[in-house]
Amino acid sequence: MDITLLVSIIVVVALLAVGGFFLVRAGRSVKPGKEEAKPEVTRETGATALEEDREKDGGAAQTPPAHAPPAEEAAAPAPAEPTAPEIETPPPSAGRMVRLRARLARSQSSFGQGLLSLLSSKNLDEDTWEEIEDTLITADIGVASATQIVENLRTRVKVLGTRETDEVRALLREELLKQINTDADRAVRTEPHGDRPAVIMIVGVNGTGKTTTTGKLARVLVGDGRSVVLGAADTFRAAATEQLQTWGSRVGAPVVRKEEGADPASVAFDAVARGIDDGADTVIIDTAGRLHTKTGLMDELGKVKRVVEKKSRVDEVLLVLDATTGQNGLRQARVFAEVVNVTGIALTKLDGTAKGGIIVQVQRELGVPVKLVGLGEGPDDLAPFDPEVFVDAILG
Repeated sequence: MDITLLVSIIVVVALLAVGGFFLVRAGRSVKPGKEEAKPEVTRETGATALEEDREKDGGAAQTPPAHAPPAEEAAAPAPAEPTAPEIETPPPSAGRMVRLRARLARSQSSFGQGLLSLLSSKNLDEDTWEEIEDTLITADIGVASATQIVENLRTRVKVLGTRETDEVRALLREELLKQINTDADRAVRTEPHGDRPAVIMIVGVNGTGKTTTTGKLARVLVGDGRSVVLGAADTFRAAATEQLQTWGSRVGAPVVRKEEGADPASVAFDAVARGIDDGADTVIIDTAGRLHTKTGLMDELGKVKRVVEKKSRVDEVLLVLDATTGQNGLRQARVFAEVVNVTGIALTKLDGTAKGGIIVQVQRELGVPVKLVGLGEGPDDLAPFDPEVFVDAILG
């Protein structure tokens, strides 16, 4: 029994010794903890890394700056310089009225067709003739002109005994052309004289389209091969100066301007001086809109004309009238004609609701021809007035 117990004790001790050996070996193979995995960086290790960088880069340590800017900021492109506006080449004035005939016919056809229908009726009694006269008056032709047209038509229809539409149309065409006066000089004087440019003043009340007409007229002249200088003498309205600058830049016409509130006469004078220096063909001066009932403003307009004439004569004074204003437009024309000797009429807004009879009336009352007509909002919708094209358009 003693030997058996001794052998058992020896076996147990041997097993414990072997087990302990394997436990110690397994403990040594365990990975270090979190703190052991991240050793503290010292100056020595930093220096070693720097030395390795030098060896790789040929002896120069490549270290980025502490606050390097982003790549986009470092390579930001320089701002682009503003481009000059493209110079346009407007169409010439020749044929403009013909090109716009269809538009004019659409807005005037009801007037002309109504007259033709009445004149072609089988029973031309007194009531019909009165209706014809009323139609003419409502077209802003005026009482005197309407009465004369009706009297002449009654006589000719009675003598000729005609009722055919073509024949009646021919008679009405002749009478309208007589009233419009085809013999009037409708040329806008834009030719320079000697070393002086032609000078055109644009006048009128507010809202008739003076500045727009000035810009469109510049396009007409440039399209005809003339050189133009614009004068922004409407110094009471900043928007007018900017608007004129836009018109001028489109066709390469310089604009003489000053600060808001400056003396309009001085701007007009400087514009003419610029035209002389540049050797320009024509100077167009846009004046401030003014009420025809304000005496002081009208006197100032006369001053602008007198100051300009110290430098060069004024060849044209174009009064801009709104074709839709009717009798009020005629009253405006009378006052302006008294102050600045109007030489021609520029009739705007002849499309749409305008009846066109104001052309006959204003010429009859003032003895001043309509020289330009505006038939739309487009930049090239201003045309030299052609009486025959106009009458043919309204008669259809």
